[in-house]
Amino acid sequence: MSNETENSRSRESDSSQALADPIRVLLLDDHPENLLLRSTILRKHGYLTETASTVEEAIKLLDEIDIAVLDYHLGAGQFGTEVANALRRQRPEVPIIILSATLERRFGGVEDMHLLKGYSSIDDLVTALRSFEAKLRGKPVVVNARDFFYSRINMAVGEDVFLEVLDSEGNWQYVNDTCARLLERPRDWFPGRNIFVEMPELASDWRDILRTVAVTRETYIDRTYRGLLNLPRKGEEWVWSVLAFPITLHNRETGVVVTARALERKPMV
Repeated sequence: MSNETENSRSRESDSSQALADPIRVLLLDDHPENLLLRSTILRKHGYLTETASTVEEAIKLLDEIDIAVLDYHLGAGQFGTEVANALRRQRPEVPIIILSATLERRFGGVEDMHLLKGYSSIDDLVTALRSFEAKLRGKPVVVNARDFFYSRINMAVGEDVFLEVLDSEGNWQYVNDTCARLLERPRDWFPGRNIFVEMPELASDWRDILRTVAVTRETYIDRTYRGLLNLPRKGEEWVWSVLAFPITLHNRETGVVVTARALERKPMV
């Protein structure tokens, strides 16, 4: 075997070993409790973490990381974008995730990912890291963009609310866990199926309503209990409050978000 062949195999082995190594994540935040929480959770997901609470500490670690997660506002006149700019100059291939309290301004570069603090969950951060990790390792990036897109709405309305997203023809795009439990189906059963095919008894009341909301982009409220989605009756003292409002779907078509909450009837005096 020639020396050239041996050297080639050695380089391939070193490259494979590097890709197999855990991803190192830089965490920058001026609050120690945030660093501890994120670091602990990310280690449980298989990541190695390097933590910093100041711009100076973070810049010293730039040669040791694979992905950077930077808080935008650090206090004391410091900003995470100072680290982002330094990293972009020094190692432009390293992905950057910026955590900020507002997205009204653009922070960092167009290639960076931005997560909104207070609304984005740790699951969002892990999903973003998995996406960047897959790119670094040269693997296909598999992210359920549809589920991620609509889960933001579910977070806003709360887990106790029955929620589903449909297009104007009644094709399910998304349902939350509460909806899936009430209808006794797994969540992944719904996307792509048509509500009026699966539940034809709903067509007479709700087909026109869904189309009207999608086309006119007006909000519809119903407390008459027309049987939307076979909502279970909770007795005479309860009534379902159903709200349907328009949304631009993940594919940029117009759709409808339908939510329902059980309200207790107030006794007549």
